[in-house]
Amino acid sequence: MYGMRGAAAVLGAALLLAGCSSGGGGDDTKDDGAGAGITQQPKAADPFWVNPDGNAAEQVAAYLKDGKKSEAEQIRKIAAQPTGEWIGPENPEQEARGFTEAAAKADRTALLVLYNIPHRDCGQYSQGGAADGDAYRAWIDGVAKGIGDRAATVILEPDAVLHLVDGCTPDEFHEERYDLLKGAIGTLKALKNTKVYLDAGNAGWGHPDQIFEPLKWAGIDGADGFSVNVSNFYSTKDSIAYGKQLSAKVGNKHFVIDTSRNGNGPYTDGDPNERWCNPPGRALGETPTTKTADPLVDAYLWVKRPGESDGECKGGPKAGEWWPDYALKLAKASRP
Repeated sequence: MYGMRGAAAVLGAALLLAGCSSGGGGDDTKDDGAGAGITQQPKAADPFWVNPDGNAAEQVAAYLKDGKKSEAEQIRKIAAQPTGEWIGPENPEQEARGFTEAAAKADRTALLVLYNIPHRDCGQYSQGGAADGDAYRAWIDGVAKGIGDRAATVILEPDAVLHLVDGCTPDEFHEERYDLLKGAIGTLKALKNTKVYLDAGNAGWGHPDQIFEPLKWAGIDGADGFSVNVSNFYSTKDSIAYGKQLSAKVGNKHFVIDTSRNGNGPYTDGDPNERWCNPPGRALGETPTTKTADPLVDAYLWVKRPGESDGECKGGPKAGEWWPDYALKLAKASRP
């Protein structure tokens, strides 16, 4: 399968308004995250919000508490960068409000990932999603209400269009999915300061000719653009090439690239169907920025949060759960 490629970090979403960190802890762990000394990146190059209480920040604080300064500085490479906040299924309005309010307070833009389409991930590690179309529309309405007029950049439904093309999603669900995606774009773009990028797969799954019409059916014309390489490992160079080919077929739309774990490119060993899942020997990619190598690329983003598992494969915990050992390996393998 072309697979979700581990884009499930729903379980790791932080409930800021509940006083919780993304690690699921209470006040103690939140204090630990703050103790890591995480601050915002310079706004001119990186306008996205850094969560000072994320799981990587917690890990930095925990290592410092244990006297493991070297490990702490490695994980700081992750904690110091803005990463996607994946809105969970239960409290979309509360979570979206919490993240966007925190970002606004820091004079930054929240990066939100919406991953709750019905029949999600074709029954793989990240299966689930809204119970039906009406539940999904209500969830999107909740997200929109939570965002309000605050600044947000939204990555919409990783792999949702891709799975309509690759045969993973049964035919009987196609018409509804197109309608749901188009509706979600309309709802989110009605907001004052929200940008929306509809997910469009990655450089390794197939050819842009296979997906450009489905993207149009899903409402790409109404979006700001599309996203590529979410939760995947293809190089930035290859992702730019794929994105530019696709852009030319969808009205020269701009796009964003997930560079969170593509520093060493894709994994090429083992079962081809599971190369996307917790592959060894990977590295962090370019840090998030709006200063990119091509005018069509609006930003390099860390959509997938480095250090969170792709699923229960290669010894990993459930999809979206923090995996300290994997995070440390990613950081150590990356450029300083």
